Amino acid sequence: MKITSRNFGVATRATLFAGVAAIGLAMPASAMAQDADEAAEEGDAEFDDNIIVVTASKRETTLQETPISVSVTSGETLERAQIRDVLDLQTVTPSLRVSQLQNSSSSTFIIRGFGNGDNNFGIEPSVGVFIDGVFRSRSASSLNDLANVQRIEVLNGPQSTLFGKNASAGVISVITREPQYEFGGSIEASYGNYNNIFVKGDVTGPIGESAAFSLDASYNKRDGYGTIVNLGEDISNRDRWTARGQLLVEPTSNLKIRAIADYSQIDENCCVVSTLVAGPTAAAVFGVGGALSTDFFSYDTFLNQVPVNKVDNYGGSVQVDWDNGPISVTSITAYRELKNFVDQDVDFTSADIVSEVRDQQVETFTQEFRIASDFDGPINFLLGGFYFDEGVAQESALTTGTASRNFFTLLARAATGDPTFTFNQVEAGLAPLGVQQNSIFAAGPLTRESYSMDNQAWSIFGTVDFEPFDGLTLTGGFNYTDDKKDFALAGQAFDPLANINVVDAFITLASAGAVTNRAQFQALPAANQAALLNLATGPGNPFLGLTPFQFQPPFLTIPNAVEDGKTRDDDWSYLLRAAYEFSPNLNAYFSYATGFKASSVNLSRDSRPAFGDFIPGPVRSTFAAPSSPITDAGLAVTNLTTGSRFAGPEEAEVYEIGLKGNFPGVTFNLALFDQTIKGFQSFLFTGTGFQLNNAGQQSVTGFEFNSTITPVRNLVFTFATTYLDAVYDSFTESPVGDLSGQRPGGIPEWAISTSATYTHEFGASGNRLISRVDYSHESNTAINNGLPTFGPNNFNREVNLVNASMTLALDNGLEIGAWARNLLNNDYILTVFDGVAQAGTVSGYPSAPRTYGGTIRFKF
Repeated sequence: MKITSRNFGVATRATLFAGVAAIGLAMPASAMAQDADEAAEEGDAEFDDNIIVVTASKRETTLQETPISVSVTSGETLERAQIRDVLDLQTVTPSLRVSQLQNSSSSTFIIRGFGNGDNNFGIEPSVGVFIDGVFRSRSASSLNDLANVQRIEVLNGPQSTLFGKNASAGVISVITREPQYEFGGSIEASYGNYNNIFVKGDVTGPIGESAAFSLDASYNKRDGYGTIVNLGEDISNRDRWTARGQLLVEPTSNLKIRAIADYSQIDENCCVVSTLVAGPTAAAVFGVGGALSTDFFSYDTFLNQVPVNKVDNYGGSVQVDWDNGPISVTSITAYRELKNFVDQDVDFTSADIVSEVRDQQVETFTQEFRIASDFDGPINFLLGGFYFDEGVAQESALTTGTASRNFFTLLARAATGDPTFTFNQVEAGLAPLGVQQNSIFAAGPLTRESYSMDNQAWSIFGTVDFEPFDGLTLTGGFNYTDDKKDFALAGQAFDPLANINVVDAFITLASAGAVTNRAQFQALPAANQAALLNLATGPGNPFLGLTPFQFQPPFLTIPNAVEDGKTRDDDWSYLLRAAYEFSPNLNAYFSYATGFKASSVNLSRDSRPAFGDFIPGPVRSTFAAPSSPITDAGLAVTNLTTGSRFAGPEEAEVYEIGLKGNFPGVTFNLALFDQTIKGFQSFLFTGTGFQLNNAGQQSVTGFEFNSTITPVRNLVFTFATTYLDAVYDSFTESPVGDLSGQRPGGIPEWAISTSATYTHEFGASGNRLISRVDYSHESNTAINNGLPTFGPNNFNREVNLVNASMTLALDNGLEIGAWARNLLNNDYILTVFDGVAQAGTVSGYPSAPRTYGGTIRFKF
């Protein structure tokens, strides 16, 4: 079939330029019909019944003939299901999971069980998000409400041969409507429970004969569904807006220029944290007059301050398309800035123990250029280049609260069994080393850090199709990526206890000040060294019990003489595929593809030198530390230990076989796959910090099945399911031990999305009543593989969400509707984590409660 845009013809062929795998479809026939009608009216494309046009292959092709594992959600489905951002998209796309954690900007996109990137701006997501072809490098830049969306395509599996940056697990591609040459638009207002006010609108029209414009905006405000009990304030609210303008210019019949500028802002208090297990430290929280939530799904929480999360996200892009018959050229140039500010209580109790501030900024420039052919002969190609230049900066700090000293005093008494313990005693014993009375855990700065990272990357990618005879298409694709990161981290630790090594301090005191540094200790006779070390690490050292309270020791600045603060990666990825059209209604294919994601950097205070660069001594002693490059260079700081500065690249591999059918009243898509990521970048909270390292190998075998059934003209059923058999083939150095052979936590075995849509037509009036019910399910699964502090556990999650809507759509463009999300008020745990500096306590995030409301919409 040939798809022709207004003044811009692009002929497409069956099974053109693709990535990998199967086709997913969860779009009601009513949505298809409306999109087809709108497209025909607007001149966007020519549609047949049950034909959906996608750009997953960087070309306009029909969903049926595009051999990529892509699930499509139409703009109408987004409206009917009240899906306002990508967080809600997972309810209609079973292969996609989106998790939101402690604030509005900490989210992770997961496809087929693979995904990362939350909580650390040094880690780019394995799932790439593109909005109108522009890469959004951090999840915080793609979370705002989506206005004027034409469709969202979720591409499963590695897509490196089509996308230039970080697509090792998949891609979320959001496509918005272009400006139109006929004046029109829409306005929508919705009101719901929790005092939810949602308004959005758009307008489009011509500017002369060869130019058009569009403007759209949205505003979303809602009271929080949670309560900070002790402060009497809401939490988990909504307060965000977005605005965007577009200009379309077509100076000639074969040249099109589309410019977009947008600005969005989030200013919210997020998120509700509850306690699943109140460990032995809970008594100390109550002992200092604090409290913590123990009724997990009450949405009541206790904090000593209202959390603040502000996100400013803005930028612009220019896309130029030139069509010269058999050759078309596309250029997309974009610049974006993201500012993220967080100020929150991170002990998640009403006691004033510790709070954190993060002030982050990301500046990104991207340039994509590609050439595609549309020859009548048996060979066609796509060739592209992508350039990425990004700067990341972060200033952050931890502050010790007024209750901190008393809180940790109570913990120390419980740990030592000494009811008379005070830090004044410790300070008196360490006074010769300069420790002042009332200084340990005193209210004030605990840490202050500065991080920065510059990332330059470029890639060349392409595909070639060869059609030796009608029906069979052989495809080869490649991607070469070169990625460079330069990073710098510096930090200060202000707590005097953390600045003293208890072994070295004992040796200094025991030697009456004769040994104050490593050189003096190493100069002693071996027998004297051994004797002092045995005393310092034995029961005679009264300071040994203090090591659990040295939470934030001094930080070794990078780059330094040993660590250069650089990563340098390059990789060849490729695709091999055979696709065969048995008939116009039935297609099959087999593909093998690889993918790549470059190294990620641990931009946090938990960045540590690799073992080998530094080898700590007993109980982190610097005096007794063996020779290592950092020690020999005189760089070692007090209480330095090892960990990771960065995680190496991810390398993906997938085998896939698929079958797609499109028959009158029934469409289906089946894909079976075996996908592996070597070096998966694992990032896990350990109770006081975050650990970044590579899993040896994680793999998943499974299948995806999607179908749409239209038994009668106005009734549409959809069913989509994903089955995942996931395993850590090798992960020997996880924060919770050797996980090799275990199923990764948080990946459900079964995920199901299904819907029923019925459209009742009132005669020939053009008025319609559209009723929709959808259901999404995730099978019961362990949330994690254990927690570093709490240890093994049986915290599980099962999801059963029912959403519904009913809309009266009048022929004059007026629509009146009602909707509900999580209609049956299903409760489940989003995730869990070790209580911050509270060993034995487990905290977590509860799912959102039922929301409902009414909507008025007018389209003109």
